[in-house]
Amino acid sequence: MSDDHTPRTPDPTDARPDPVPADERATHRPRSTDPLELGFTPRKPVPWLAPFLLISTGIRTLLAMLFGAYLDKRELQNAFGDGVFRQAGPDGGLWLDYVADLGDGFNATYSVAYLLAQPELTVDGHRLPRAQTLVMGGDQVYPSAAYAEYENRCKGPYQAALPVPPPEQPTLFAVPGNHDWYDGLTAFLRLFVRSRDRNFGGWGTGQSRSYFAVELPAGWWLLGVDDQSGSYLDDPQLAYFDEVARQLGPETKVIIAAPAPTWVKAADHPTAYDSIDYFIRTIIDPTGAKVRLLLSGDLHHYARYTGTDRQLITCGGGGAYLYPTHKLPERLEVPPRDTLARKASRARPYDLAARYPDAARSRRYGWGIFARLPLRNPGFTTLLGTLHTLLMLAMAGATANWTDATGQRLFSVPLVAMVLVTVAAAVLFAQPPNASGKRHVRHWILGVSHGVAHVALAAAGTWAWLALPFYDWPWPLPAVAAVVLYGPVIGLVSSQLVAAYLLVAGSFGVNVNELFAGQGIEDSKSFLRLRIDPDGTLTIYPIGVDRVARDWQVNPDQSPTASWLTPKTQLTPRLAEPPVTLH
Repeated sequence: MSDDHTPRTPDPTDARPDPVPADERATHRPRSTDPLELGFTPRKPVPWLAPFLLISTGIRTLLAMLFGAYLDKRELQNAFGDGVFRQAGPDGGLWLDYVADLGDGFNATYSVAYLLAQPELTVDGHRLPRAQTLVMGGDQVYPSAAYAEYENRCKGPYQAALPVPPPEQPTLFAVPGNHDWYDGLTAFLRLFVRSRDRNFGGWGTGQSRSYFAVELPAGWWLLGVDDQSGSYLDDPQLAYFDEVARQLGPETKVIIAAPAPTWVKAADHPTAYDSIDYFIRTIIDPTGAKVRLLLSGDLHHYARYTGTDRQLITCGGGGAYLYPTHKLPERLEVPPRDTLARKASRARPYDLAARYPDAARSRRYGWGIFARLPLRNPGFTTLLGTLHTLLMLAMAGATANWTDATGQRLFSVPLVAMVLVTVAAAVLFAQPPNASGKRHVRHWILGVSHGVAHVALAAAGTWAWLALPFYDWPWPLPAVAAVVLYGPVIGLVSSQLVAAYLLVAGSFGVNVNELFAGQGIEDSKSFLRLRIDPDGTLTIYPIGVDRVARDWQVNPDQSPTASWLTPKTQLTPRLAEPPVTLH
């Protein structure tokens, strides 16, 4: 690989960054899974419905929307290197891996990292050597872009998977996703674009900005774009790719790594695809080059749409919670006909050719919400119990005609206020900020129905509570009994009501993300291994992992490049669909 700042012609012997000698870094191999030995703390999956996390994520999203332009560091990157990189294997071809949405719970993230790091995988009879290039497609960390989270949820697991560079050091390129953007790219640039210590575990970091251009063998190019969470492409980035375009021609075949599958999101957000369409239409099309493949993460599954001369692949199975596949549209028009872009490209049809997990398994996963919601999100269940306890006390105070004691009046929230808050919260839950851009009547119907159902549950709970002797006790014993006895029970019951709502709403395309985020499903992970032959044939191997490992042991193999930890139960990767070949 080359990291000069001037365009150069391909050279199969072009070297990657000089590997740092193994005895100078990461030579200490852990003797146990203790964080002090590993150098990082393995994390559990993010509980996405935890109250404080919901609030903090909402605030971060709001700040990113309001002040993203002020935090945008892409303009400053104009002072960084502007190199065009090259990757080629010893045989003139190249093996390339693609993984996205990876920095979540340790078991899922490390299972995928472990497979990526192995010298060779045998998958359904195909022998697939470790890739010489690794592309991370966005959202390298969850839930925030704090540097400590990158260390514990991303860099640490990948360091453990490939501790030091092997003799032929693979190179890493990364595209920032929306979670990487929550701090304005500060931690992302420190990890992937720094000029010193260009190593990410055993991978060498190659890029000089948050976007990149890589010349691949046999006329293929890889372009990684950064559209700041779907907002726009900045002028320095466009100028960079204008220079790259000077090296493209009619025989060039292009792979674009984008932060999100805007071709899918455009079905509800007609403008979502505009940035990518503008990029293709103004940068690539004038050169005569053909975009043969669009890659993205962001949706945590594998899905491939096929058109006459282009493949659209989502592969966000690197570690984050599984996102459903059974609600994917069977056909897309890209760009959508109702986009507001005045010079949009001609709309072309794309058909859903494959998905992982399949639709039937995805539906079965949805039914797991009843057990997983309270188990994965105890804080959310506690919040529901607290709100329902307050609602019950308000109803009990109104129906039982409690004495007008000052302590009771201060403790009890007015009934009308509690009912309005409950219904309003349910309506807002049905229309979260990241939900469909096209608001439908069904959002309002489902939201109001959900709120009314909680009010009805509170009424039933109040009736049952008043049948017990606790409300006759001297104040404040009724409130104490409600918190200790009623709260935990109604919290669990109301969590099942929320689970039932999510299952019903999901069938109408509402709160589909929350249906699966609330479960935090670690299994059904995926990544891509691509092979470019010297003759220009590109073969895509979509690799699925039906079940990730849960138990780990110290690797008895003490060689420097061997993974620190191995699964106690062997991982069994398989092809999510037969290999896809492009010429």
